[in-house]
Amino acid sequence: MSGETDLGRLLAGMRPELRPGTYVFAVVDDDAVPAGLTPVMSFREAEGTTLILPEAQAARAGLTGAFPCRWITLTVHSSLAAIGFLAAVTARLAERGIAVNAVSAFHHDHLFVPVARAEEAMGVLRTLADHAASGSPVVERP
Repeated sequence: MSGETDLGRLLAGMRPELRPGTYVFAVVDDDAVPAGLTPVMSFREAEGTTLILPEAQAARAGLTGAFPCRWITLTVHSSLAAIGFLAAVTARLAERGIAVNAVSAFHHDHLFVPVARAEEAMGVLRTLADHAASGSPVVERP
């Protein structure tokens, strides 16, 4: 399996990237994505198919969007079998009271955070990466 699994290297190398635009979560009744939409993620659940897509696309399609957010990509190539990476990242954001919806893809992990807290989240993530790169303990272990 490709990708990094070492937690210290993952944290030190995550280089968060804030993508432009505002995204929302929307749901459609079936697996059919309305024409003209280009969701960045779709996931089928029993209740419907969740889409993460640009807010403007959702509005044009008449979809009710929830959780207006910004998209942060953690650019380190994380293994799907990595242990504790997202736990460490989301715990640090939770300490600051920042809501986060995390999505893992084959190469990277992605975070969706409230629009108003995106820059603060970037600062938290950069600090976490800097501490890991300097060899400072970033994860408390029991």
